[in-house]
Amino acid sequence: MNQSWHGRNKQKKRVSWSTLARALSAASLIQLAGCAAVGPEYVSPESTVSAAWHTELKQGGTGKTLDSQQLVHWWTQFDDPVLSSLIQGAVTSNLDLKQATAKLREARARRGVSQAGQFPTVDGSGAMSRSKSSENSGGGGTHSSYSVAFDAGWEVDIFGGKRRAVEAAEADLAASQEDLRDVLVTLTAEVALNYLDVRSLQKRLGVAEENLVIQEQTFALVQARCQAGISNELALQQARYNLESTRAQIPVLRSGLDEAQNRLAVLIGTVPGGVHQLLAERRPIPFASPLVAVGVPAETLRRRPDIRRAERNLAAQTARVGVATADLYPTFRLAGSIGLEALKSAELFEAASKTWGIGPSVSWNIFDAGAIRQNIEVQSAIQEQYFFIYEGAVLAALEEVENALTAYAQEQLRRERLFAAAAAASQAETLARNQYQAGLIDFTAILDAQQALLSFADQQAESDGAVTSNLIRLYKALGGGWDSLASSQFSEKDARQ
Repeated sequence: MNQSWHGRNKQKKRVSWSTLARALSAASLIQLAGCAAVGPEYVSPESTVSAAWHTELKQGGTGKTLDSQQLVHWWTQFDDPVLSSLIQGAVTSNLDLKQATAKLREARARRGVSQAGQFPTVDGSGAMSRSKSSENSGGGGTHSSYSVAFDAGWEVDIFGGKRRAVEAAEADLAASQEDLRDVLVTLTAEVALNYLDVRSLQKRLGVAEENLVIQEQTFALVQARCQAGISNELALQQARYNLESTRAQIPVLRSGLDEAQNRLAVLIGTVPGGVHQLLAERRPIPFASPLVAVGVPAETLRRRPDIRRAERNLAAQTARVGVATADLYPTFRLAGSIGLEALKSAELFEAASKTWGIGPSVSWNIFDAGAIRQNIEVQSAIQEQYFFIYEGAVLAALEEVENALTAYAQEQLRRERLFAAAAAASQAETLARNQYQAGLIDFTAILDAQQALLSFADQQAESDGAVTSNLIRLYKALGGGWDSLASSQFSEKDARQ
């Protein structure tokens, strides 16, 4: 008799497991054969741009196809090992880059959470209770209860709400990847620009110091002539204020130099003052070949991480419209449980203690005063906002490149003129000093010549730095530099795993 009962119990066990398996299989088929995911299907926007840049390409800019290899490590074009080491240090230790990397890991984990929502969940539980009823109620007995159970549940994604959520998470992950790349583009440019500030200020400081020596010699000459009665007090005071004016410029230049060095230190993730020793030796302002293949506007739009990020944000929000739309439809859920229950712990694991249950359920929000449809409208309005953000990013990128092309070309022309002016001012100062010593002219002429020499030499040094700075800004506007992240951080392939 017992043997026959155990046999029937085993048969029941087989029936329960097979029933659960058939139900899960049926739900899978329903999901696979269900209708397409609700909500709008995403189509990547196409921006109409000109076939060529509005700015005339000259002074090194060419319309050849973008040279990806040149853009990957554009700073190597300057052949400056100090600059290269600073950029490498920033890529390794910059805090903004580390924050963007952490955000990428967060987006990857959120994608995993969304993907997990497509699969069944299984929970395990166990309980033991002991209770005593009231003797005055006719009872007074003590009762024990023991149970162990596994509960499974699965929401069948017939209308695609969860699939849309996964689409949104995938797009968010891609946007985080592009954000990381955009941080790198900005970071490499900022390091290079601040390094250029250091070298430019060092050169301008050298110009001021050289002119200071000349003016000190002039002041000594005027002072001697004044004592000899050859010159007058007016010339002496003019020489003095010219000298002191140059001395007053030097603290300002040194202050700016310290600020640029401290900013560089922070960019590479170290304390202010951390690069002063590295940059103590004065080096020339780095120059690179003026030839830059800028390609056509469409190539730049495809390459720039900020535009790619804006496009992925639009894709993510489009999917969220589908998530909101799915709330209009019924939700189907399949639940099942298998467990053991007994009044005695010794009997808990006997076949007679087995319990199981399985059954589908459906729920449908029939009335919510229009909240679901209003939420769809909210998500659709946000989608429209992201579209305009994308369009704005495209226009801003085109503007940045056009301005960089103009600034780079025009600054080279300005530098040529300043070079000629500085050379003429140097010659004029020498002639004026010789004629003053010979008593042929008064001191006003030499004063004007020395002031012009200092002004043009300082502007030339500043323009030297501006030419390279504008080239760096052009590389940044073209989206250069983010490829170098692949060897040390997350690659695009990693982001999609």
